[in-house]
Amino acid sequence: MSPTSNTFRQGLPRVAGGDPWPPVTEVVPQVEPVAPPVAVESDVAPQAPEVPSEVVADVAPAVISAVAPASATPARSLRQGLPRSVDGQPWPPAQTLVTTSAAAPARSEPVVAAPVADSAAPAEAEVEPDAAAAEVAPASTTALASPIATGGESATIRRGLPRVADGEAWPPSSFIASAPSSPASPAPIQPPVEETKTIATPPAQVVDTSAAPVLEPQAQPEVVAATTAPAPSPTEQPVKAPAKPAAQAPAAAPSKPTTTATPAPTKTEPKRHGPLTTKQWVLASILGAFCALGMATAVVLVARGIASIDAVAAFIDRYPGEYHLPESAPVGVPAWLAWNHFFNFFLMVLIIRSGMLVRHQKKPPAYWSSKRSPKVSINLWLHQSLDLLWIINGLVFVIVLFATGHWMRIIPTSWEVFPNALSAALQYLSLDWPTENGWVNYNSLQQLAYFVTVFIAAPLAAITGFRLSAFWPKNPALSKRYPIEWARALHFPTMLYFVLFILVHVILVFSTGALRNLNHMYAAQGSTDPTAYADNWAGLLYFALSLLVIMGAWIACRPMVLASIARFFGKVSSR
Repeated sequence: MSPTSNTFRQGLPRVAGGDPWPPVTEVVPQVEPVAPPVAVESDVAPQAPEVPSEVVADVAPAVISAVAPASATPARSLRQGLPRSVDGQPWPPAQTLVTTSAAAPARSEPVVAAPVADSAAPAEAEVEPDAAAAEVAPASTTALASPIATGGESATIRRGLPRVADGEAWPPSSFIASAPSSPASPAPIQPPVEETKTIATPPAQVVDTSAAPVLEPQAQPEVVAATTAPAPSPTEQPVKAPAKPAAQAPAAAPSKPTTTATPAPTKTEPKRHGPLTTKQWVLASILGAFCALGMATAVVLVARGIASIDAVAAFIDRYPGEYHLPESAPVGVPAWLAWNHFFNFFLMVLIIRSGMLVRHQKKPPAYWSSKRSPKVSINLWLHQSLDLLWIINGLVFVIVLFATGHWMRIIPTSWEVFPNALSAALQYLSLDWPTENGWVNYNSLQQLAYFVTVFIAAPLAAITGFRLSAFWPKNPALSKRYPIEWARALHFPTMLYFVLFILVHVILVFSTGALRNLNHMYAAQGSTDPTAYADNWAGLLYFALSLLVIMGAWIACRPMVLASIARFFGKVSSR
């Protein structure tokens, strides 16, 4: 029996909007049968919609007849393919048998995954359907097919799974594939090339099937069903074949157990206080202390070398560091001066504290306002309030100072103050302290320092602070004559001067006789004899108590405490 040429089933388009694949000009070659039975390959198709059992029973022989030749004598089982649904069973079921003729042509290799209709002879097949399986099988797994009429020959087109969830079987029942009127000579299937071929009219609806999922075969069988319908004559037209089919979605790789690695502990960044961390500040302080000690030692050695010169020694003998005050100058430190000294120290420390808060604040913690004052931050309110108290205390000090004649103690009354101040500075630097008694008179260097602090630095701080405050009048002409930039350029350096003055003043008080000097300033006790009250601890006790009060006020400069105090003088709000 000579092999006959037959047509093969066309599948879905390879690309969206394309034609059925492979082209109709391709044919399936028929070769001589071989001894081992060859199973019919089945395509992987999507689920099909529900089909009545009557239709399945009617069309089952037609489907098998399209697969098996007419002269089949021995029966053989079809090769099971992939399941028709997810987690389904291999298709077709194991009970389905196909009787083949000894002379029936067999394919030497799988071609297109579809049943091939032999146009040379009518096909006959015997099927042993499983009635129970057909009844319980879900309708969504039933495959449908429509016939192709090609001049007396018929072929079936199988319908597969739906393209979307809960959709209809694909392709739709209206889809009809056309075959040529006369089959061409057998030719092997070629891969798609960039050329023009004459193929059948494309179907009315085309969907890309390249991304269809690949399902693993299962062990249990299912029932197959198909329907037949006539197909119209093909209308050929030239269409350019796609150069490259759409890439299929890669199968998911099997997951491997992964071991969770313990992440390496991240090194936390040390907290910074300004430009340096705490450790860096400590190291910088130690290094700075050693540098300061080295520089102080060098200065002392240089000062001693200068003081050992005969001319310099004679200068120091002539100007010992102080000059005699007028005979009308009062002696001693009254109690009002001691109290004023304490209040001045107390207010100066808090003014510096509040000034730094204002300078470095990013967002004010609260605001204060009144009928006569615009809204300002709570820190600025504290700073301005302390400035006002400090100015009042200073005015009281100056008034009482001139009223009692104590102004002669801090205001120079002779030009000899300058050479004596130079001599006192040289004696301080050489650590040969000048002989003095603050109860009677200050040395010239102290007198100049007090004069600059009381009559130059303090007024300058008050004037620049008033220009920077909200109380400055809204007068453009006045603001133009006194620009705010000048006030900013002078106010902060003035504060630095007060810090330096307090630091040097405290160091000299403790290094030139702490008990005696503290008795003068805090206990208002002293004598014309420099050695008197040298062992009295009253002044040191008062000084320690004043430090506790200042520390408590420093800690109390917090928004909660300040807000409770500020409410007595205005309105406090968070905005």
